[in-house]
Amino acid sequence: MYAAHHPDLVVQPWHIFLASVIIAWMACFLVCFGNRLMPHLNGIGIFFTIVVVAAMPGSGGRPAHASSSFVWSEWQDTGLGYPQGYVFIAGMLNGAFSVGTPDAVSHLAEEIPLPGVNLPKAIAFQMVIGFVTGFFYLVAVLYAINDFEALAASPFPIAEIYFQATQSPAGETGLLALLLFAILLTLICVFIASGRVLWTLGRDNATPFPKFLTTINKRFGMPLNATMACGVLTTVLLCIYVGNTIAFNALVGSYVLLSSSSYIAAILPNLLTERKNIIYGPFHMKGALGFIMEFIACAYMIVWFVIYCFPPALPVTAATMNWSSLIWGGLTILVTLWWFVSARKGYKGPQAIGGMESVAEKVRRVSVSNGVGGA
Repeated sequence: MYAAHHPDLVVQPWHIFLASVIIAWMACFLVCFGNRLMPHLNGIGIFFTIVVVAAMPGSGGRPAHASSSFVWSEWQDTGLGYPQGYVFIAGMLNGAFSVGTPDAVSHLAEEIPLPGVNLPKAIAFQMVIGFVTGFFYLVAVLYAINDFEALAASPFPIAEIYFQATQSPAGETGLLALLLFAILLTLICVFIASGRVLWTLGRDNATPFPKFLTTINKRFGMPLNATMACGVLTTVLLCIYVGNTIAFNALVGSYVLLSSSSYIAAILPNLLTERKNIIYGPFHMKGALGFIMEFIACAYMIVWFVIYCFPPALPVTAATMNWSSLIWGGLTILVTLWWFVSARKGYKGPQAIGGMESVAEKVRRVSVSNGVGGA
């Protein structure tokens, strides 16, 4: 936003580092010390998460918008060195980041009443709302483009699109401010989920210092130590950006591979064992439909694992190489070694923690087994 009013500014890595650290710790502190505010913040986020650029035809001094052919049918040569078909497939990487959406809410299962019913509903609502709002947002953004060359040369494309849509640094700043607010809300959700995940892993003795990480702060009613540890780890990872942007980009780029690996690690064994070792809840794809959907999911991830390891452009140099495969393989080896060295010795696996959720589920199961509420 500062650069919108100072076009001569040369952004340095430490600028991005400081801004990222400030935003990350703002989100972390809100999660730790404003736990009761979370439902209200999420309610506000419904109105401000999606920013829609109203791109109108070029008349009366308003900026011109892109043609319909540009938005829906034309291909732009960006000089990547790949065939257009591959460019289309690789472009699906942006959509692949949505795997974090159902992943985040699933980590709150132990704090949600009747998770077997409410979690699938939450995931379904996320996908439907995200698809509808995201589709219209992307259409509006694409129509706002009127200078593709300037967009391709911009280090921050969305800021350039906002400027082209408004032809005003003030308008660009206003839209970016809403985007910053949306990022902050997203980070709050990320810290909520990551703190719970680290706490759960510590409770199952799958991490170093499990007693420290599993402490629940009675005053704030949340895993304070685990969430603060996530903030510290985030800061350490951001330090990589100052030292080597290539290494940091490789780490960030490996997110889709790592998260998708966690999905296939759960789906593929279930498929290979003929879906017999899981107790299903109310939402269950029975018969051949379940096998087909799981097979498609595994095949999709296996194929895209390879595609997402390709470099972003040809020819390849050390700076443009996609190092995600190295990060992916390296972390897999480290986790495997940690399992054999320490984790498997004290690992207990997921456990029920009691409370309203588990009691409600037990009541439901007993009622069903006794024929209560039957047809």
